[in-house]
Amino acid sequence: VLVVAPAGNNKGECRCMPAALPTVLAVGAYDDDGKMFQFSNWGPQYRAHGIVAPGGNLLGPAPGGSTAVHKGTSCSAPIVSGVAALLVSLQRQQGLPPDPQAVGKALVETALPCVPDDAGGEIQRCLAGKLNVPGAMQRILGDEGKRLDEHRPARFKQSVLVTPAPEVVPSEAPPSGSQAWAPLVYVLGTLGYDFGTEARRDTYKQLMAPVAVNGTVVPANPYDARQMVDHLRANASEARSLIWTLNLELTPIYAIEAVGAYGSEVYDLLVRLLAGEVAAEDSPEFIERVSIPGRLAGRTAKLFSGQVVPVVEVDQRRGLYGWEVNALISAAIEAARARPTEQSEEDLRRVLREFLARIYYDLRNLGTTSADRALNFAATNAFQAAQTFASALAVGMTLDTINVEKSPFCRMDSDCWDVKLRFFDPENTRRARKVFRFTLDVSDLQPVTLGDVRTWSEAG
Repeated sequence: VLVVAPAGNNKGECRCMPAALPTVLAVGAYDDDGKMFQFSNWGPQYRAHGIVAPGGNLLGPAPGGSTAVHKGTSCSAPIVSGVAALLVSLQRQQGLPPDPQAVGKALVETALPCVPDDAGGEIQRCLAGKLNVPGAMQRILGDEGKRLDEHRPARFKQSVLVTPAPEVVPSEAPPSGSQAWAPLVYVLGTLGYDFGTEARRDTYKQLMAPVAVNGTVVPANPYDARQMVDHLRANASEARSLIWTLNLELTPIYAIEAVGAYGSEVYDLLVRLLAGEVAAEDSPEFIERVSIPGRLAGRTAKLFSGQVVPVVEVDQRRGLYGWEVNALISAAIEAARARPTEQSEEDLRRVLREFLARIYYDLRNLGTTSADRALNFAATNAFQAAQTFASALAVGMTLDTINVEKSPFCRMDSDCWDVKLRFFDPENTRRARKVFRFTLDVSDLQPVTLGDVRTWSEAG
């Protein structure tokens, strides 16, 4: 296969993986006028196996089902991927064995060199050169490629046809049936922190009090979350200087930044949540993960590792929860007891943990689309889910699927979604499945449940 990857938008000679690997076709980006974007990565790690292609004013999808104009190497790489796929299809059409690696080599070797003006005087920014479709076609097909090129319509004679961005006509409301995207985030994960630079890390190391280990006093370790919690509790203002992160598994996906009049209270809560994450797993205060409601700021933060993550602004404590999982399941079981069931408490605990794990591990997401926010809030709404599980367990059923669908009914100026839980009988697959549905409104920072749980049966 031929792997095509964007060179990255880090404004310099950065090693963006996997584009920097010699077996990968790396792709940089230039604008509609053929001039290189200054953010497009370049350097010797890309030059021998990289080309550049149009990467600005490209219409693409946006969260919520709408479209938006994009730019970047992540826009130019799909163009090259599509060209490569078409060239492989031409090989097959002409009776030749498909050879993606040969196509990638042809794209690099036939790339058109840049002029200094297009690259700000540094032609190395263009890597091996600009995408040259006719040249690559003739290279891999020989005389047949030249003949095909000569018979192309005149409007396709240029190397790549760049379509100008569509005119955006403002409207008072989104079209019927569509939902305008707002940069809301409701995401689940684990809390972490980062220093950004060595200097900031060393600052914390010098400010933190030494600790005693087996009677020996040693310097503080700023990477020890327990020591960091003790330091932040004694020096509350220091929490602002950390880069707080929201992680999926061990990977940071957002930087969390408290803003507004209640910013100090948000940071205080973040410290408390971090303390819960490092508590003993059998402790009532143990926090397994957190839920973060906020807004995408349109900015990024660079972590100590070099990773760049979007910033989520949090301006209030409302909805900022820690999953005290032991206390949560105990309380949910009490709610489930409102409905008669023959299942033991241990069974209820098992299926509740399965539900939370399914939401987090199987269906984990970035929490930016309306459907993702509804799904993530369903995980925190364990009391309602507990009642649902109790009635299903009473007849020997097990959770099968979790689906999120746009609700056909909603309040004005709201964004409503149906979360459906389907259960089946593992001992009798012909038995009718049971479906439970609850509706969520995710139009605000803090989602809310609407109405009661509805249930019906479906054919097995």
